[in-house]
Amino acid sequence: MNYKISWLVFLIFTLFSCKEVRETKTSSSTEISLTYHNTQHLIEADELESILHSDDVKIIDFRKSSEYEKGHIPNSLNLWRPEIESKSYPYKGVIADQKNVEEVLSKLGVQQNDIIIIYDDRGLCDATRLWWVLKVYNFNHVRLLNGAWSAWKDSNGIVSLEVPTIKPSQFEFASSPSKDLYIQHSELEGLLDKENLVLIDTRTADEYSGKRQKIGATRSGRIPTSINIDWMQAIEAKSTQKFKSRAELEKIYQVVEKSNDDPIVTYCHTGVRSAHTTFVLTELLGYTNVKNYDGSWSEWSYIEGLPIEKDSAATVFN
Repeated sequence: MNYKISWLVFLIFTLFSCKEVRETKTSSSTEISLTYHNTQHLIEADELESILHSDDVKIIDFRKSSEYEKGHIPNSLNLWRPEIESKSYPYKGVIADQKNVEEVLSKLGVQQNDIIIIYDDRGLCDATRLWWVLKVYNFNHVRLLNGAWSAWKDSNGIVSLEVPTIKPSQFEFASSPSKDLYIQHSELEGLLDKENLVLIDTRTADEYSGKRQKIGATRSGRIPTSINIDWMQAIEAKSTQKFKSRAELEKIYQVVEKSNDDPIVTYCHTGVRSAHTTFVLTELLGYTNVKNYDGSWSEWSYIEGLPIEKDSAATVFN
């Protein structure tokens, strides 16, 4: 009898302790999240695990198919960047038109009321591009997995090789495109002489200086008046791949030195890395007038007559 009572007491103590640990962990995660301006479009691995099999959740693995086939989050659907890019330009990376994006989402079986959760394996650099595309087309039921694929593996999440069966839908966006987070080269050119413009080049320092030129660019260098803040500074690149704290992010972007209402334009090579910075500035830090230059350096360097600056000769690289 004493043995049974002791065992029962042990079980109760263990269950209570585990519950206390879980609650403490959740509380800590929530406290960290609340430091950001907005976490509506962010989700943690433990939260995703709890809704993994919900009918109204579509998980998109935004990586190359070769990586998806090695293992992915259960029920996730594979999609990669070329499928949401326009084929109408002599350079790569420009956003696909509304009809084409609707066709892509229809093939994935996405419904208008679904929640789309996106992850990649690059600290959300690629995933934020899809977030940005969906925001341009006014689809707001989007969340990014903080820490991306690394976070899922670190949380011991199940890895699947099974490809879900897809029932195609007839997806349509509810409204016409928004320009809240979008800017074209003609608009940007007209802003270059504005004193309150903050233009952020989110590429590497070598790309910014003109020392290196990625394949796809016609010339090396940068857009005049731009400042260089590599997108990767915003994440814990060497560890969790998660976003840094708000205090750390504010320190990184304090060089902006402008009010939340001043125009901020981000760009990179094809608008991918700059979409990540756009997410950081708008969602995590609360800036209200941020636009991602879609064509970015691939387009700017291609169009004759647009001004550029550079510090050195370039070496072309992949």
